[in-house]
Amino acid sequence: MSTDERIQVLLIEDEEFDVRRVRSTLKPFEHQIEIRDVVSNGDSALELLEHRTDLYDVVIMDLQIAGGTMGELLIRAIKKISPSYQIIVITKMTVNITDFDFANRILQAGAFWYCTKYPSDIENYIYQPTDFILSIFNAYQRKKLEKEKSRSEKKLLRNVEGMLSRTKILGVSEQIQKIRAQIKQLAVTDATVLISGASGTGKELVAINIHYESKRKLENFVPINCGSIPDELIESELFGYEKGAFTGANANKRGLFEQANHGTLFLDEVAELPLTAQVKLLRVIQDGEIEKIGRTGEKVKVDVRIIAATNKVLQQEIAAGKFREDLFYRLHVVPLNMAPLKERPDDILVLWEHFMRQMSIDMIKSTPTTEEAAFEALKRYDWPGNIRELENVVQRLLLREEKVITPKIIEEVLFLRPVSPHTENDAIFFQDAENATTLREMESIFRKKYFEFIRKHSSSDAEAARKLGLAPPNFHRMCKELGLKG
Repeated sequence: MSTDERIQVLLIEDEEFDVRRVRSTLKPFEHQIEIRDVVSNGDSALELLEHRTDLYDVVIMDLQIAGGTMGELLIRAIKKISPSYQIIVITKMTVNITDFDFANRILQAGAFWYCTKYPSDIENYIYQPTDFILSIFNAYQRKKLEKEKSRSEKKLLRNVEGMLSRTKILGVSEQIQKIRAQIKQLAVTDATVLISGASGTGKELVAINIHYESKRKLENFVPINCGSIPDELIESELFGYEKGAFTGANANKRGLFEQANHGTLFLDEVAELPLTAQVKLLRVIQDGEIEKIGRTGEKVKVDVRIIAATNKVLQQEIAAGKFREDLFYRLHVVPLNMAPLKERPDDILVLWEHFMRQMSIDMIKSTPTTEEAAFEALKRYDWPGNIRELENVVQRLLLREEKVITPKIIEEVLFLRPVSPHTENDAIFFQDAENATTLREMESIFRKKYFEFIRKHSSSDAEAARKLGLAPPNFHRMCKELGLKG
């Protein structure tokens, strides 16, 4: 506590004799503790606290006061206004400090500390003066800690709200509405979830929403793509290891399960886990304990919610001996299926407009107008890459800086039609296997056509040579060998 800080106290007491004794007890510390206001009943105290929330640090109150709200009800009402208020109770109800039932009721209601009004020097002081003063200082420090905790939690909650805003599940289709409803239901549980669906359908997005809607939202969301880590490293990544466990283990390593403790671990592409890691994962789910590589003592307890995702049919993987059936049933507690984009055409337009708007801002580009017929072309396309492909197409279009998006432009960026027309002479056909051209002759044909194509689309032979990665003398020599005019 710095020298310029003063603890602001609200005293709730209806007996002048006791008010005087409290003031007398605090007088030696008046430069650090100030009784800001004195009220004689609970209702007046609540009104002050409601309208002057940041004015008081500590409330000292008699448990039994005349009229209005009093006792445990008053304590609860004060804590309801602000949980950071620290309440010290002074009472003549008991001199017996071993009355545990009484003490428990007061503390359960929300009091920080309590004491009897009757010390050895009843005329001048409340309780034991040193303990009473110390309790005020301790209450003030706790109030500061709780305020700081509250500020941190509010900041985290704003971050969570921002995350949910950025990762909103967009769409108007029946499938997406069902997914949103399922996310709300799953957010109030700790159930293990298995999300299936093709690549690019938004499985990780769903996992993120489940986590940040849940009671674990202030804890870590730890994603891992099980297919991106070599088999020999996956166990050390998931479960960690102890120093000296193997050559190169120069320090302890926390695995992803420890990093996700009290939060959520997202196992993307879970079907790619090697069978040895699947066995260990099954044990963790069953026992809530991880076995770190090289650890000889007790296992490490973890509290982790698991959300898994796959673009494969796990039943087929089980039949092929690539996935454990017992692990499947542990993961398959609540199944969610993400429908491909081609099965929800109404969502295509919603996502299109969202990506257009967002990427235009990010890329500092003007948002083009999309013709109605172009929307129809988008809905007819199969979208094998799903939402990820749609996002890439929008980015490709914005780079072209078109003012109006037409069906023709849509076909071009989707590679449904060549960007520039080619004649039949530009193509090489394989039709007669009996009279096949030799490889050397085919190489010559290809070289000649490709040289002609590059020269046609270059401003000079020097530029054509550069595009082909050739020195100009070599380029001219090869043109001559292929019978091309210089």
